[in-house]
Amino acid sequence: MQTIAVFIGATFVMYVGRGIFLPLLVAVFFWYLLNAIAAYYRKALPLYVRDGKKPKPGAVAFDILSKVMSLLTFGGLAYAFTTQIKPAFAGLMTRLPEIQHQLLNFKHYLYDKTGIALDEKMLPDTGAVLTSIGGGVAQISAAVGLVLIYILFMYIEQSTFKQKLAALVPQKKQLTKVRYIIKSIDGNMKKYMFVKTLSSAIMAIISYMLMSYMGLEFAGVWAFIIFVMNYIPTFGTIVSVTLPVLYSLIIGSEAEFIILLASGLVALQILIGNVFEPRLTGKTLNLSTLAILINLVFWGVLWGPVGMFFSVPILVAAFIATAQFDHTRWIAVLLSANGEIPAKEGD
Repeated sequence: MQTIAVFIGATFVMYVGRGIFLPLLVAVFFWYLLNAIAAYYRKALPLYVRDGKKPKPGAVAFDILSKVMSLLTFGGLAYAFTTQIKPAFAGLMTRLPEIQHQLLNFKHYLYDKTGIALDEKMLPDTGAVLTSIGGGVAQISAAVGLVLIYILFMYIEQSTFKQKLAALVPQKKQLTKVRYIIKSIDGNMKKYMFVKTLSSAIMAIISYMLMSYMGLEFAGVWAFIIFVMNYIPTFGTIVSVTLPVLYSLIIGSEAEFIILLASGLVALQILIGNVFEPRLTGKTLNLSTLAILINLVFWGVLWGPVGMFFSVPILVAAFIATAQFDHTRWIAVLLSANGEIPAKEGD
């Protein structure tokens, strides 16, 4: 009963305080991504030092270089979005009224050809879409400054995290356990985020090339949506494939064009999502599909699309943490795909 009360209380606090938690969560995501990119750059540099070994001369300088390269990579992606994707989004927004008109024409065409009558309430309202997007942009713009401040201070203070943790947990046995949990979460999270970002980028780039080759308008917008939505399991994949196909259907593309576009995007999702990505992640995500879907719905209801975006990383952290304590290991078993859970520290 006490556990249920704590869960309900924590859920209420997270919902009420989402204005504070969501920017922090976004900042943690980018902070992890920056560190993951820096870690891979560091491994590629000649003076890479593995944990537990004495640093080689110049290793500190190479560590700083890897962080600078990570920041430059992130800055390059932000610049590409600002100069390429953002104008394309603006162009799509100006076409929404025309798309609304074409939706009405499609409704009449469908009725004439099949006899199926669609209620106009079932059709997307582009005016509402514009209002929603405008409100979302305003919220994002207001939160950008806070997110950047969070990232800056986390990046600056990350070298002191170990000392602060030792001060917070003075008992040596408990400190060892906490460090083991944090290290496990950190390693798995960095690997997941790097692999997910890499696979999302590859999927978005190839999708863009396919859609550009086929002549689909706003290929950059659809590719960016594919990149972002790939972080959301199942639902994100469906949305990212449906939107460009639906758009091609609305603007009156030929049946062969629509079939080829849909087939290409679906094949790409299957190839990268079910073949390429699992080979890179290995057993990082030994999670139940049902648990992932329930978790997706829970965080979607609690925090909206941002919650859905971060649902898997949150579940990974919960899976690793619950496996480390006897009274919560049953939760880790339920979250696992096959009953295999991480070993406890000291086992």
